Amino acid sequence: MASDRKGTGMALSYKARRRWSLFILVIGMPAYVAFVWWIMSLTERLPFFIELVVYVFLGVVWILPFKFVFLGVGKADPDAPGEE
Repeated sequence: MASDRKGTGMALSYKARRRWSLFILVIGMPAYVAFVWWIMSLTERLPFFIELVVYVFLGVVWILPFKFVFLGVGKADPDAPGEE
């Protein structure tokens, strides 16, 4: 299953990816939401549709650096012994 990790630059095990994904969702995501909320509170109120575009954009951007961590986490452990 090393081919699954080719090109990511990091060879995280399945268990490590699961742990990091949990950490990112439980700690990182709320911290990012609070940061964006704080930044948006510093600006004047934008028109509704521009504000919507900004929130949608920021809602998608946070996941891009962590895409490799979440890939395959919902599937069965490929390194686990068992039925093949």
